[in-house]
Amino acid sequence: MTQEPAAVPVPGAKVDGSEEAARPFDALGLTYEKTYSRLPEQLAAIDWLLAQLPQGARVLDIGSGTGRPTAERLSAAGHHVSGYDVSQTMVDLARTQVPAARFELADVRALPDMPGAWDAITAFFSLHQMPRADLVTTYARIANWLAPGGLFVLAAVPLDLDSTEIEWMGLTIRATSYPAEVYPELLRTAGLDVVHNQLSVFHPDFPGMGAEEHQFLYARKP
Repeated sequence: MTQEPAAVPVPGAKVDGSEEAARPFDALGLTYEKTYSRLPEQLAAIDWLLAQLPQGARVLDIGSGTGRPTAERLSAAGHHVSGYDVSQTMVDLARTQVPAARFELADVRALPDMPGAWDAITAFFSLHQMPRADLVTTYARIANWLAPGGLFVLAAVPLDLDSTEIEWMGLTIRATSYPAEVYPELLRTAGLDVVHNQLSVFHPDFPGMGAEEHQFLYARKP
């Protein structure tokens, strides 16, 4: 696949919970980028994609945030990046900062089915604000959206939470996650082959925040 994807229709960009999920990112804006944009493991994941992708690949970035570093680096390499985020603030920032990519306001759960449409899909810490049942369904849809041989990069904070209120970056948010050993099984159940699974510790540059454990998984569709 080497051509830029056509505009994807979004029949109702938001679903239940979208506005709650957007609220902290609308408030944080570039503060979120400053805190998390220089994650070594995220940059390594993008490097891995850049080494694997065919020329002019079509990439879907779920929870694209401010567009940096993911969409910025991938589009600079000549790939066609479409980013979706629930936060209008993030979409506006991304459109300004990364004009070479395309960004739209949408919850991933509201996107129509796109079988085989993408050479790669990324989700860096962006699937933590939906119930577990929706999360499992979303992984299955992501696998369906990938072309054969397509790549999925997932970053998560592995915890045993299901729509639980937590304090994060000075805000109260509702978060969902799984223990680290569960994530590879979820991706395999969705039909993907896990080729990389790494745990790391990151110290966010934000007052009052402690160390976070992060999990980075790379997967391929057979």
